[in-house]
Amino acid sequence: MEKLISFKNHILVGATRFLDIRGFWLRNEMELIQQRPKYADPRNLIPYGKKMFSQNEEDGILIEIFQRIGTTNKTFVEFGCGDGIENNTYALLFQDWNGLWIDGSSKNIGKIRKGLPQTIASGQLQVVESFITTENINALISAHISDSEIDLLSVDIDGNDYFVWDAITCVKPRVLVMEYNAKFAPPVRYCMNYDPTHVWDYTDHGGVSLKFIEEKADEKGYALVACNLSGVNAFFVRKDLLEDHFEPPFTAEKHYEPARPHFARIKAGHPSSFKTLEKRLPLSD
Repeated sequence: MEKLISFKNHILVGATRFLDIRGFWLRNEMELIQQRPKYADPRNLIPYGKKMFSQNEEDGILIEIFQRIGTTNKTFVEFGCGDGIENNTYALLFQDWNGLWIDGSSKNIGKIRKGLPQTIASGQLQVVESFITTENINALISAHISDSEIDLLSVDIDGNDYFVWDAITCVKPRVLVMEYNAKFAPPVRYCMNYDPTHVWDYTDHGGVSLKFIEEKADEKGYALVACNLSGVNAFFVRKDLLEDHFEPPFTAEKHYEPARPHFARIKAGHPSSFKTLEKRLPLSD
């Protein structure tokens, strides 16, 4: 099996070096968009987007947000973490963060536990397999996170995202990342009905529009500070931390980005591996 994986990665590296013409043009397209005058305000987060392990350019945006507001306990919770090799918080583990991953897929959780045994054994990362609902989310988090305030909450369950986030009372994140349904541009308000058995069927049925979640987050004390260029994730910062760090107005009309799913094909170097984290030289800031 290891030889097969090595051969696959060898092919992928070759493709990255010699055949990824499309990737070159996609990266060029993204960089040109990032340079547009509409993003010229130094408080705008779009120019900081870059990909390490995130699906799109969320890694760079999150790094910049915390450069501006600082960190407290460097604790994250991400539910809908996928297989761990591509999500919004894997890169943070390289920066001495700690946290909790929750996912409903036994295949995903099995891959994580097999790939990150040292990271899990050290207590830096806790991993839970569970289908997530409004009824169980507080128990799932509070069983593993004792702090009432955490630095980051990332929500990605392809459907009931708003309802599950709205149900959380056990932690208060300083920063929130949540997927939105980019089909519904502002000022359209859309939210799917809550369905505790919902599984995404790869259609546009699911999630919320950006305008809907902007208003709901505002009621809870959060301001919309950015969306990524791929039109997938929205970034919110607690209002008491805003100061003059981010570009107003904090509205969907200002920060909406349309769906650009092709940007997910941009590569961030060689194929990702859990060994990169497990076998790194420990460094301190």
